[in-house]
Amino acid sequence: MLVELIHIDFNSDEAIYMQLRNQIILGIATSKIREGETLPSVRQLADIIGINMHTVNKAYAVLKQDGFVSIDRRKGAVICIDADKILALRELKDELRVALAKGWCKNISKEEIHALIDEIFEEYC
Repeated sequence: MLVELIHIDFNSDEAIYMQLRNQIILGIATSKIREGETLPSVRQLADIIGINMHTVNKAYAVLKQDGFVSIDRRKGAVICIDADKILALRELKDELRVALAKGWCKNISKEEIHALIDEIFEEYC
């Protein structure tokens, strides 16, 4: 169940809607949330987690924009993975470019980065 996956850190510098978005994406990547599943309504999730409805709505909107959910008036937010792999690869490349630059600035080696990528990737297989 989605609610069991969500752990909001109210002391984090990361925006709550981004924490929610990222945890849903991790749930999809680890198959804890599957294609076609309906997410709780904005009101339900806000009440359960104890956050503002607008925050949940913003997280769902970003997930829709990123191609992870579709919004249906009757069903609500439904997990729907975007089939546009080329676009996803471009976005991932942009995000990785910044992450790798941060690592480079901190003297993290290519081997250490490869080991991290392998470790993280194994979580999804």
